[in-house]
Amino acid sequence: MGDHKAKEALYDALVEAARALANGRRAELVDVLAQGERSVDELAGEIQQSVANTSQHLQRLLRAGVITSRRSGTRVYYSLAGPSVERLWRALRETAEAHAGELGELARSYLGNRAGLGTITRDELQRRLKQGDVVVLDVRPRPEYDAGHIPGALSVPLDDLKARLGQLPAGTEIVAYCRGSYCVYADDAVRELADDGRQALRLEEGFPEWRAAGLPVEPVTVAPRSGAG
Repeated sequence: MGDHKAKEALYDALVEAARALANGRRAELVDVLAQGERSVDELAGEIQQSVANTSQHLQRLLRAGVITSRRSGTRVYYSLAGPSVERLWRALRETAEAHAGELGELARSYLGNRAGLGTITRDELQRRLKQGDVVVLDVRPRPEYDAGHIPGALSVPLDDLKARLGQLPAGTEIVAYCRGSYCVYADDAVRELADDGRQALRLEEGFPEWRAAGLPVEPVTVAPRSGAG
């Protein structure tokens, strides 16, 4: 019969990744890194924390084996340790959605009223892409688009959308997508497009769910990232 102390140590190790994720800011970091590799200063900006605080959170995730890092010049880049981390994060969200009664109210407080926003499923978007009768906008930051995106999607970060409205074809329905269920970029893009008189829909989920479903992904070939910071 196995020693119970050894069993305790085993189970403690098994939940180490969950312990690392048991912090809202670290969960935000995992959500961003599900889009692709980022540097510490980029991640600090995304979660609106200091670089020092962000570095501490990243070190905790590194110790738990949730993320990996690589150095390029003087800059360190972080990425998820593998697809299992993304699955764990998705399972945590789905569990909270199913059992945390206050989550819906919190989501509405952050995302606003989505009642007037048209949506499109992954299957329907696939069909429309084959027909060629839709324009797809990736409204995430450009580094995330470069890491991978839906084939044929145009990179139009939300902050650039207003300036680029004139570049979008008139009379063609537009689908915007971003990071996932709790990302506001696509919502805001659809609202902005509608205000401009365009027909626009939001992809029901985001790029990570598209990729996880085994649907085609198109990477951008870019030079290795480097620089100080």
